[in-house]
Amino acid sequence: MEIIYSSKFAREYKKLPKDIKALAEEQEIIFRKDAFDPRLKTHKLKGKFDGFLSFSIGYKYRIIFEFAKDKKTVYFHTVGDHDIYQ
Repeated sequence: MEIIYSSKFAREYKKLPKDIKALAEEQEIIFRKDAFDPRLKTHKLKGKFDGFLSFSIGYKYRIIFEFAKDKKTVYFHTVGDHDIYQ
């Protein structure tokens, strides 16, 4: 699986606390093996994010992503706490 990080994602990721970055890296390893592993709590989004999915980094943080049509490429669009949904 190839993951493409948007420039927005990269900027937001740099601002995350060090411990959250470490947890995000662990979650990404799980994600690369199985994007729907129960530990990630992956779910479809609704409303203005219809068509996108999200998975958890701990209890507070999320990554919003989407699969490319080939299903082998994933775009990570944004990362942050629940404020990213607004």
